[in-house]
Amino acid sequence: MKNIFSLLLLAGLGSIATAQVLTNQPVNATITNSNVLLDGSTNFSTEVGAQPNVGKGIIIPSVDLVNFQFDLTLADGATFPTMFDGMIVYNRSTGTTLTAGNRSSTATAVAPGYYFFYNPNGYNNQTVQPGVWRPLGGDPKFNVTTAETTTNTLVNGRQVYAKKGRFVASGTSTAPTSYPDGAISVPASGTASVYRVTVFKAGTGSVFANGVYSYDITNGNLITGSPSMSVVYPADTYDYIVEYTK
Repeated sequence: MKNIFSLLLLAGLGSIATAQVLTNQPVNATITNSNVLLDGSTNFSTEVGAQPNVGKGIIIPSVDLVNFQFDLTLADGATFPTMFDGMIVYNRSTGTTLTAGNRSSTATAVAPGYYFFYNPNGYNNQTVQPGVWRPLGGDPKFNVTTAETTTNTLVNGRQVYAKKGRFVASGTSTAPTSYPDGAISVPASGTASVYRVTVFKAGTGSVFANGVYSYDITNGNLITGSPSMSVVYPADTYDYIVEYTK
């Protein structure tokens, strides 16, 4: 069943936004203009002998991001212009987010943990770039494999993806003779573009950064070299990573 995260909480907070709310004291109307909307701080003693269990935390709503979709009833430019930008949830599922029927139109691999919804242009972003779920304070590293990998890089607001492959050089031509893992082509779209191609030799320490003279995004064929000249690589098998937008 698809989980619908209700907007009732937002509506409730909106009704009390004219004063600071203290969860351990009555509403303090004298600090109406405070930047703090909800104050859940707890008074406790740090003296020796103080009880160790004094203090309170906040439990973030738990959802299944693999099947999650937004309730768009109030999602318009007038009443809800942010379009969920910055919303935080605790995800309890492993898989890929939905690609239709909600604002999470960018398919993203997720695992149990805290996530926030990144949609910086709010309502105006509807037809520009789909929002995306990002891990909150998570490990910034990503593992590039032969499958499409979501990186932590954006170019002009567009997500950068990556794939890893290998090519075989003959030592006599600038074009590889074969691609053991299959040539890497970029998914077709009106905005598809190669961001970077990096050639390296795993286990040797040799890196040929951006070591590709030209690259055909439709079939993955490449010509080795640099932006100024083509280069014939010594006969061997090389690793390479293609980073692209789509």
